[in-house]
Amino acid sequence: MKPMMKIWLRMRRMACGLFNDKRGVAAVEFAMIVPLMLVLFFGTEEFSTGVAVKRKVTLMARTLSDLTSQNMAVTDAQLNNFYNASTAIMTPYTSAPVKSTITQLYVDPATKQARVQWSKGAVPLTAGTAVPIPTALQVGDTYLIYSQVSYKFEPTIGYVLAKAGITLSDFTYTRPRQSKCVMYNTTVCTTT
Repeated sequence: MKPMMKIWLRMRRMACGLFNDKRGVAAVEFAMIVPLMLVLFFGTEEFSTGVAVKRKVTLMARTLSDLTSQNMAVTDAQLNNFYNASTAIMTPYTSAPVKSTITQLYVDPATKQARVQWSKGAVPLTAGTAVPIPTALQVGDTYLIYSQVSYKFEPTIGYVLAKAGITLSDFTYTRPRQSKCVMYNTTVCTTT
């Protein structure tokens, strides 16, 4: 019975000593916190990059609309220059997945509905197609330059956001500045 008692006491002392030993606590805490910290770090990096790209997409849509609205008439060469200038906005991100379109809309005075006059770009709209516009822009017998931009953002790491990517898009409307409308090819301004 005495040998059993000695073994029991020795095990009890070892358990108490192990319980009071604090030498490995930092390593255990580090091992528990590292996965969470990595998710936070990579998630923050991916999310902030996505926000930066979204801001550039918005700026690109505004630039396309603004450059077009400053002309009385545009040619294919000018529109290509506008696209080239706007894709430079995406620097340092790749501009390969950018799809942009410039469209001129005419707001009918009777129906207050905007219809496509001309459209040029990656996804051009068909002439005569109705495009919904905000109520504040529904002023009859006016024109709007409508630009649309979409960009497929693919995170570098794909640790938190989907590796397949997220499509970011934006659009903007601008009124022509130099004339009633911006002519393209054979289009003319409608007057009522």
